[in-house]
Amino acid sequence: METIKQEPECCPEFNPEPWHDRFHDWNGKPFIRDHVRTFFFIPLNFGSVMRRIMGKVEQAGAEMPDYLCLSDHTSRWNMDVYLAVNKRIENADNRNFTGRYYSRVYEGKFSETGRWTEEYKKSVAEQGLTIDRWYMWYTTCPKCARKTGRNPVVILCSVH
Repeated sequence: METIKQEPECCPEFNPEPWHDRFHDWNGKPFIRDHVRTFFFIPLNFGSVMRRIMGKVEQAGAEMPDYLCLSDHTSRWNMDVYLAVNKRIENADNRNFTGRYYSRVYEGKFSETGRWTEEYKKSVAEQGLTIDRWYMWYTTCPKCARKTGRNPVVILCSVH
């Protein structure tokens, strides 16, 4: 009988509980930033960018809390990614996030993003808040999403 070798998922299992319909008050939360080229918002070099910045984290002996990686779609042609780290990383674009952030978890195909963003905006408005800065956290790569059948996405925005 032939044994089928299972390839492990590269993405850690995502726990939505701490992120669904939650507020996060950050005071200097450390991240490192890098840039991804996009074509009409579709990432072109996301994998190589992630390997590069994760290599910097590994080389520094740092950790990536929750594997939190926020995407800021700055245009149709560019996306900034912010990878949460537990300390300053040499030779990286270090950034700190301070403020109140609100997150909600969504599950499904990326084609549902428009519906998710409208639901998110409605939830923020119902709480009497205003969105300052908008981020997406794609918790699972496409390969792992296909393998597990799950594609959780977190919308996280700074709010006031």
